[in-house]
Amino acid sequence: MTLHVLVVEDEPSTREELHGFLADMPEITEVLAADSGEAAVRLLGSVPLDAVFLDISMPGLDGMEVARVISMLSAPPAIVFVTASESHAIEAFGIGAVDYLLKPVRPERLTDSVARIARLRHAPPESGPADELAVVQIEHSRRTVFVRRDDIQFAEAHGDYVRLHTAEGTHLIRLSLSYLEDVWSPAGFVRVHRGYLVAVGWVHDLRVTSSAGLVACTPAGDVPVSRRHARGLKDQLMDAARNGQLGRAAR
Repeated sequence: MTLHVLVVEDEPSTREELHGFLADMPEITEVLAADSGEAAVRLLGSVPLDAVFLDISMPGLDGMEVARVISMLSAPPAIVFVTASESHAIEAFGIGAVDYLLKPVRPERLTDSVARIARLRHAPPESGPADELAVVQIEHSRRTVFVRRDDIQFAEAHGDYVRLHTAEGTHLIRLSLSYLEDVWSPAGFVRVHRGYLVAVGWVHDLRVTSSAGLVACTPAGDVPVSRRHARGLKDQLMDAARNGQLGRAAR
């Protein structure tokens, strides 16, 4: 299980550092580098790639524009954004990024991203990563908390992390929202907004508010629903109601 990856970064020292970190990882066979968005786009159609580590702020074609080109490929590589700012995180995960790394990049975060890409690219369908996250292990300063996926009512993109909302409170975990969407969709989690997933079984009604527009109401709080995702959520709720899978809080 080896990976072919591309680093897209206009700053030479950062590009060389990322290239060096990635080249030393046993999961990675080949690391290519591009110093601009335009150079990256030229490479995309000519070599097979499993992942692109992509800066956002670049002159000319920026990282978001490159990501949109990647999303149109028939077999797109995974996208990991590497940037100095948290401000693009929600947009990045809305595009479908697997991870969002803040500069300066810590080697352990890069290792986490590569491991996640390897699982997504190579896990056989019958043993995908969904069951691995049936229980989420969260490290705090001096303790470890284990949170059952079935207790999580919604998930919210939060910079380099995802905030998980349960009846007892919230927990931050270093994963991307897009990754959770991939592995938790069989368990009833659906995208309702570029920055939110909701567990359909925990939704007890939909409501229109003056401040947030349409929201999905769960015991842990209200979740904004974008116009783009409203119809799909309503269909999911209808199916869940027909199958007796709605209203966990009432049981």
